[in-house]
Amino acid sequence: MTTNNRLRKFGSKTAGPGQPVYVTGEIGINHNGDLENAFKLIDVAAEAGCDAVKFQKRTPEICTPRDQWDIERDTPWGRMTYIDYRHRVEFDEDDYRKIDEYCKEKGIDWFASPWDTEAVAFLEKFDVPAHKVASASLTDDELLRALRATGRTVILSTGMSTPKQIRHAVEVLGSDNILLCHATSTYPAKAEELNLRVINTLQQEYPNVPIGYSGHETGLQTTLAAVALGATFVERHITLDRAMWGSDQAASVEPQGLARLVRDIRIIEASLGDGVKKVYDSELGPMKKLRRVQGVVAEAEIADAAGEPVSV
Repeated sequence: MTTNNRLRKFGSKTAGPGQPVYVTGEIGINHNGDLENAFKLIDVAAEAGCDAVKFQKRTPEICTPRDQWDIERDTPWGRMTYIDYRHRVEFDEDDYRKIDEYCKEKGIDWFASPWDTEAVAFLEKFDVPAHKVASASLTDDELLRALRATGRTVILSTGMSTPKQIRHAVEVLGSDNILLCHATSTYPAKAEELNLRVINTLQQEYPNVPIGYSGHETGLQTTLAAVALGATFVERHITLDRAMWGSDQAASVEPQGLARLVRDIRIIEASLGDGVKKVYDSELGPMKKLRRVQGVVAEAEIADAAGEPVSV
């Protein structure tokens, strides 16, 4: 099977089989509506070696059910209605201009998960490398059609979704520009509910689509396992401190953990190789020293590997 049709463009970078894993630090709303927090999180992601950071973009009046608008809740800014809170944690166009400029300075991409079609139009004001469909939006055909119309790479998270729903979403989006992410939409997700082998299931089900992983678990090991299973894209929520206020903070990775995660992803992808068994030059010395019986075939192969004349 060729893999050329499983490559996706992310601005100047490419994701897919045979390419470096595209690592995204999901800021989401962990900035708590504070631009300085967003800048600090961008710094953390850039210093760790992430390829991108991701935000979430909502039009509050569209995404918030009308019967919840006036419900009051406690927030870091005091008690306020839910609709006011939703506005409080959204960045406006001027804020995103500053984010766009800051990311360019730091040499890191940014994009977002639009939760409604107005948010898609908003994000199209910027030259983002991709759009993301949150798992909660997988069944929103209107949103999917709007994203398809942009012509950009679309990352589709598949948490809390059935195989039939995923298939329908892929049909709406078309398979040419999408990347599918396995995900479990629990915050944090239990290890026994991650079901990482779904990565392989999706690879078999969608042979023309690269498969990634969006993790909401605590710890790093299982995300690294996803890379070993073939994930070509990795996304983890990031935070300055898991003790900060917000529903996503507890399932997020702190700065030191993010640096370790990116480092170990790069080591794993380098170690996976091409799957073709061979004798490396570095093994020839130990082979001659330690193997008591080489065998005629082995001697010929060793000589060939070392570039020596072969006599039989």
